[in-house]
Amino acid sequence: MAMNKNTVLAWATTIMIIVGLALIALGAFRYDDVAGWGFAAVGVGFFAIAWVFYALKGRV
Repeated sequence: MAMNKNTVLAWATTIMIIVGLALIALGAFRYDDVAGWGFAAVGVGFFAIAWVFYALKGRV
């Protein structure tokens, strides 16, 4: 199976969405103090970067 640029971006998008969901879940369920807000904010940042990767798919 050959991996071209679009396949790599699709895998990166999928992995970043999974990591973003995990970070948001850690912030929501594991940490009840201020650290939970940090985990959730970083998870949202992962979603933003995954959105950029998804937008680049097919253009490079």
